[in-house]
Amino acid sequence: MKLSRLAVVAATAALGLGLVHPAPAGARPVEPDSTQSAGDRSGSTAEHRADHRADHRADHGADHALEPGPALLSPGDQGDEVRDLQARLAQIDWFDAGVTGYYGDVTEAAVRGFQGKRGFPVTGEVDQRTLDRLHQMTTQPTAEELAGTVSTNTPGALDPRCRTGRVLCVDKTSRTLRWVVDGKVLKTVDVRFGATYTPTREGEFHVYFKDADHVSHLYGSSMPYAMFFSGGQAVHYSSDFATVGYNGASHGCVNVRDLAAVRWLYGQVRVGDAVVVYWS
Repeated sequence: MKLSRLAVVAATAALGLGLVHPAPAGARPVEPDSTQSAGDRSGSTAEHRADHRADHRADHGADHALEPGPALLSPGDQGDEVRDLQARLAQIDWFDAGVTGYYGDVTEAAVRGFQGKRGFPVTGEVDQRTLDRLHQMTTQPTAEELAGTVSTNTPGALDPRCRTGRVLCVDKTSRTLRWVVDGKVLKTVDVRFGATYTPTREGEFHVYFKDADHVSHLYGSSMPYAMFFSGGQAVHYSSDFATVGYNGASHGCVNVRDLAAVRWLYGQVRVGDAVVVYWS
């Protein structure tokens, strides 16, 4: 059927008046499929508030550039600038793996997600456009944030078994360990668990041995401030966890990356204290 001259004129006028809008080009970018992915945090309240503030300060014309700029930071980099990047991404809930200073898969996934939400070229590398917007949306990280000593994981409700006595309460869901005495939480730290082929056991146990300078007889690795609770599995400090975060895993132990915190815990925990490992 041919359109009448009047219909053509009306449609043309509608376009000219801005009453008809073409569909936006491009689709929402998809996060990479990775077991260590930072996840899709496009709905985070912290980010929405930060984005709202940034929208009042940003030069919107720069957002429409389709070409990425030269990479300032990219996978494989490490150092203070990467720590700053990770801490800022954590402030707006794009990064929850802990500040390590190493630009690995988790950091790349977080940057890709951040770029996609902004409508920037999704490269996983930090260019000037990405860095400028991130700085507009965040504050200068504190010394604690840069050191990775601020927990980025949110623990759930205490397991009922953790509410009585002296308990190392280990929540696999939130990846946290809480030191609880008579129902009061005295310390919370981030923890890491065993890989799928060497899982950390769940259940109720007791500390049966402590060794501040332990070295694994099986793997030859250092296990400072080890508190053993189940057949060779222990809560202990892990330099690997402190370096690469959740990009790695233990051989079944409960790894702690905060050296000062695990040293303090070691001084508090006694042989015979309870250890509860569970999914919340």
